[in-house]
Amino acid sequence: MGETLAVVPARGGSKGLPGKNVRPLAGLPLIEHSLRLAALCAEIARTVVSTDAAEIADVARAAGGEVLDRPPALAQDETPMLPVLRHALEALDPEGRYERLLLLDPTSPGRLPEDVRRAHELLAARTDADGVVAVSEPPFNPIWHAVVERDGFLEQLFGEGRAFGRRQDVPRVLRINAALYLFRASFLRSARETWLDGRHLALEIPELRAFHIDTERDLRLCELVLE
Repeated sequence: MGETLAVVPARGGSKGLPGKNVRPLAGLPLIEHSLRLAALCAEIARTVVSTDAAEIADVARAAGGEVLDRPPALAQDETPMLPVLRHALEALDPEGRYERLLLLDPTSPGRLPEDVRRAHELLAARTDADGVVAVSEPPFNPIWHAVVERDGFLEQLFGEGRAFGRRQDVPRVLRINAALYLFRASFLRSARETWLDGRHLALEIPELRAFHIDTERDLRLCELVLE
């Protein structure tokens, strides 16, 4: 079985929480949590931080990480993740050594080595899958609870919710939580608009560990849970 390249994408232009990728969490810069996680995973052959920011690069190197300079054109607010991952493959793997790419978002520090292992096992067992995406069950079911306001009155966002008389009967819903994404490199290299165009398996992790830090409040809540 081929090897896995892990990419930690960390651009410097965060608006919701400036400097979030190097903000301290439990005594470590946020990005270092991803680097330490990767170092504990036997499935990962190489880990690289993709960044446009000198400060992030310095912190990553101080933590023992390898850094890939990301072009400014791939570090804008509106830049999707797919071209960032393709850039990493083109720059680091022109000969196609890596069979898989593992995306480790530094703002999702709640994952564990066992999550990475399980993701690899899932992908290995399904040759027809393009990737594995981490999901979790939210504390509310949007089919049952989500509403919108139209002309001053509430309407259910999902009309199918009207078919259920009890919450217990509503189909279970999972959310993509950004804890990890494991893709086949061949899938990422193919001409697609978005990774959602592919066939992906669900790796369910507990909602309690499904942190995604975009604001000061998110950071404080994560610290409280860790404590």
